[in-house]
Amino acid sequence: MKKLLVAFVLAIAAGAAIGWTTPSLAQPASRPRLPDFADLVEKVGPAVVNIRTTERANGDRSQLPQFPFPDGLDESDPFYDFFRRFFPPRQRPGPRAPGRSGQGEEVPRGIGSGFIISADGYLLTNHHVVEGADDIYVTLADKRELRGKLIGSDRRTDVALVKVDATNLPFMTIGDSERLRVGEWVLAIGSPFGLDNTVTAGIVSAKSRDTGDYLPFIQTDVAVNPGNSGGPLINLSGEVIGINSQIYSRTGGFMGISFAIPIDEVMRVVEQLRATGRVVRGRIGVGISEVTRDVAGPLGLDRPSGALVRSIEQGGPAENAGLEVGDIILKFDGKTIDRSSDLPRMVGATRPGSTVPIEVWRRGERKQLRVTVAELEPERTARSRSGEPQRGDQPPAVNSLGLAVSDLPEQQKQRLRVRGGVVVDVAEGPAARAGIRQGDILLTLNNEEISNARRFAELVAKLDPSKAAVLLVRRGDSAQFVPLRPEAR
Repeated sequence: MKKLLVAFVLAIAAGAAIGWTTPSLAQPASRPRLPDFADLVEKVGPAVVNIRTTERANGDRSQLPQFPFPDGLDESDPFYDFFRRFFPPRQRPGPRAPGRSGQGEEVPRGIGSGFIISADGYLLTNHHVVEGADDIYVTLADKRELRGKLIGSDRRTDVALVKVDATNLPFMTIGDSERLRVGEWVLAIGSPFGLDNTVTAGIVSAKSRDTGDYLPFIQTDVAVNPGNSGGPLINLSGEVIGINSQIYSRTGGFMGISFAIPIDEVMRVVEQLRATGRVVRGRIGVGISEVTRDVAGPLGLDRPSGALVRSIEQGGPAENAGLEVGDIILKFDGKTIDRSSDLPRMVGATRPGSTVPIEVWRRGERKQLRVTVAELEPERTARSRSGEPQRGDQPPAVNSLGLAVSDLPEQQKQRLRVRGGVVVDVAEGPAARAGIRQGDILLTLNNEEISNARRFAELVAKLDPSKAAVLLVRRGDSAQFVPLRPEAR
């Protein structure tokens, strides 16, 4: 019996030596670990700064903006000290000492975040953080407070470049926001509600969110609150890939959606701000809208893409290049326009004075044009071609689209600079449901020009009741493709 037990033990030992395992003894598969941000924060944290701004009071301080100190908050409340520190209640102005006007007195204006991009003291923040400030104070991670000088600021991209008088400062490494992937871990460092060096983390929720003419935002679920504005969005390599700028909120606080300006867009702006203190952009003088799926098919486009020209600035680059209301711009300078919001960014990034090719879709055909880009002036308000619609004396009967129209007077054609078109005298049924109303001008039907009321009647008579038709409708200084389906009458 002892020999049998020894043999059994030896067999077990031999099996272990050659790697036998049993299911009950197998080790569980390793699970992916969450990233450890501690080393990353130690590395990049010193380059993040707190920014506070002040303005100089002139006269009665009672005219200054009210800071958000909660009503009814007293010393028994645990948040009293917090709000009193960062949002002190406004004091009523007392009697002034003889000979003192009170002008030039510094009063708090706002707080925000920023980050250093060079050892010699250049730093970035949001335009809205420093807008209207008389003085900018920058608090470094080592608690030094330095006065900042505004080098330049751009409202359209919400980017501001500030300089402090210091050297050998820690600074952030600029990343590549084009390589950012949805689902990637990112973190933010800033001063929400004045709480310096607060770190929050999350993932990239989406890219290229259109919330402005010149910005395809990065959407994340990183917690961002008032005071985080201007702070960096950082990837796991310790590179800044965006500036935290906006949140979506119904309460004023974080709700799981925040937006950052891609650093690639930021640095293009910074180059100009650093060189000249302002940003120069191109313009071609058009008003545009999206091309919908309902419009694309009937017009012969294989997919909804491009930018629909709704209005053209009189005497502007687009008019000089031969663009027409109703054109769909498919390409600009060789680059495809997938969404209408792509066009302002492409044009804005083009150097004024450049002549570039554009491709348009006009009445079922592609046309190649060339446009000379002008400079977008910040204060300029473009004057569009427009005209007041006039009603004919004897409108014809309502057709299957629910429309009764009359010829467009020659004088109005000249004023609107169109070759043809008809005026809507009555809109009911399908036309009314589609939003067409009396006084609108109809220019094309399914890519066919409407020269007069008779031609319009002929085109309507040929429509297939089973398919939607597309009208190019002009109202005031803009035009829009409107899909609608004919009805039996």
